[in-house]
Amino acid sequence: MIERPCYINELIKFRDKELIKVITGIRRCGKSTLMELYKNYLIQNGVSKNQIISVNLEDLKYNFIQNYMDLYNYINNKLLDNSKNYVFIDEIQIIPEFQKVADSLYLNKNIDLYITGSNANLLSSELSTLLTGRYIEIKMLPLSFKEYKEAKETDNLEEIYQQYISLGSFPYIIQLDEDEISKYLGSLYNDVIIKDVMIRKGISDEAMLKSVAMFALDNIGNLVSTNNIANTMTNDGRAINVRTVEKYLEGFIESFFLYKATRYDIKGKQYLKTGEKYYISDLGLRYFMLGRKLGDRGHILENIVYLELLRRGYEVYIGKVDQYEVDFVALNSKGRMYVQVCETLRDNENKILTRELNSLEKIQDNYEKIILTLDNMPISNENGIIVRNVLDWLIDK
Repeated sequence: MIERPCYINELIKFRDKELIKVITGIRRCGKSTLMELYKNYLIQNGVSKNQIISVNLEDLKYNFIQNYMDLYNYINNKLLDNSKNYVFIDEIQIIPEFQKVADSLYLNKNIDLYITGSNANLLSSELSTLLTGRYIEIKMLPLSFKEYKEAKETDNLEEIYQQYISLGSFPYIIQLDEDEISKYLGSLYNDVIIKDVMIRKGISDEAMLKSVAMFALDNIGNLVSTNNIANTMTNDGRAINVRTVEKYLEGFIESFFLYKATRYDIKGKQYLKTGEKYYISDLGLRYFMLGRKLGDRGHILENIVYLELLRRGYEVYIGKVDQYEVDFVALNSKGRMYVQVCETLRDNENKILTRELNSLEKIQDNYEKIILTLDNMPISNENGIIVRNVLDWLIDK
């Protein structure tokens, strides 16, 4: 199993705290494995196996659990009275009204509760309201570039980068050859598109759903709108209305297949309602669906940086300052960071570097400003703006 220290450390930090630990993320990103790693940690640190209760609701072994009372009774019958009980429930959202179980178990002071889900409805407004102040969400993604490199055990960053963007970053693919990876991604696509989007959203037109997915993947890093998607597809002979596009995109986002970055006016310090960008949770899935698109290398790099900023705990927006665009405004409790992403800065007259600097120089504050590029170069400082190689940045935390 691949160690996921950033996530394990989050679980350790909140161990025995009176909070439900909610682990969310796309299917097969490693949520169940993370729980196994954490259970091993608990056992190695004095917790007996009898104190650990696990239920994977996608395993037919637990098919007898059909409703929330079945789940509650099963767990309740296994609880130890005079010890701390560590309860792990995988894919809890499968059970209707599961929030009643979560709330009831939370009230038992002898329980430390951990749950996972592969759909954002796990934290729907209803559950969030019910459990306000009672849970911590750990948002899980497939392997970071750094984790992928360490699993591959090589220092050739350029070679690893090419594999990372074409084969993808789901943990299990490390064990597979390229033919096997294609089949694996195909089954994963079916799980996400069919189970997590079509069934849950009540969608019957798989072909149209796939068309919207492919449009979004073909336009990662581009400003788009639902109107734009509907009009473009209709003009191409695939008539679809705006509300249907919205429903499909909502399904992709809820299943963690896509992430949406909205725009932020840096000078006005306000969120903008028009225009957004979409990024995919794993580039291997994009490669599987679209094939290699050589002209998209800049947007592929942008996608990687976007996901890495999420991993590092930022809320990420698309920046606007006057008529200039800033690729990312990354916000957290400590402040913010402005990021420009550019495949290469090299040209004869330094026009590309000047263009990238212009956007950041328009921002009149003292937060960190950085330009990330694939150019093999040492870190430099351009009037307070850091310029560095993106692969070095990805492995340097």
